Amino acid sequence: MNKDKKVKEIVKDFYSQVVTKGGCGCRCKNKMINEQIAKSIGYSNEEIKKVGGSNLGLGCGNPVALAHIKEGDTVLDLGSGAGLDCFLAADKTGKSGRVIGVDMTKEMIEMAKNNAEKQGYKNVEFRLGDIEDLPIDDNSIDVIISNCVVNLAPDKIKVFGEAYRVLKEGGRIYLSDIVLLGDLTDEQRQNEELIAGCVSGALPKDDYLKIIESIGFTVNILSEDKEISKRQYEGIPLESLKIEAKK
Repeated sequence: MNKDKKVKEIVKDFYSQVVTKGGCGCRCKNKMINEQIAKSIGYSNEEIKKVGGSNLGLGCGNPVALAHIKEGDTVLDLGSGAGLDCFLAADKTGKSGRVIGVDMTKEMIEMAKNNAEKQGYKNVEFRLGDIEDLPIDDNSIDVIISNCVVNLAPDKIKVFGEAYRVLKEGGRIYLSDIVLLGDLTDEQRQNEELIAGCVSGALPKDDYLKIIESIGFTVNILSEDKEISKRQYEGIPLESLKIEAKK
């Protein structure tokens, strides 16, 4: 098994267990603090209450709060998990718009579909797929959102290339992601918990931004959360970077 495939298997296994065994990811160790994590990364009490069981304590920001989603938009969520950001986006698109969530973990897709049915969302669908090879038509998406997921993908050039392909001209990406502000040790790079926990696959901030720009996007940094390192990552030199990228 090559390195990239091994990384994907580690990530799939970890997040399937988030669903089947309970708990949460991205350095959260107790599902009882999911609400606290969500508040700390930018979700309001109203949003947390609205999404209910789709909040698994994952993520490093609130991309929907950054995105200028309009009624009638078609929105794509890269790494949609249990559906939290999809449901918040669907409230903004209204019945005339729709939201598509893509996730490579079968158990997450099943959980998200169940959550959508329970909460009565008719304008949201979930597709099993890899964000490096999106099951989405060319030039069909108005807005892409993503929350602490691109760092998990081994080939980030492919991810942003696919994002560019599926976006309409003038379409935008709004994402929160973990980027590095210093070097990791070899031991940290190989640690499976850190691979699945949004750290080992993260790129240095400048390298991350250069990849997005090299695809053809115009990038605007919206905010940077360095305190998340202490709150969730035991002081590892990293930050949560929030950006807007326009096609």
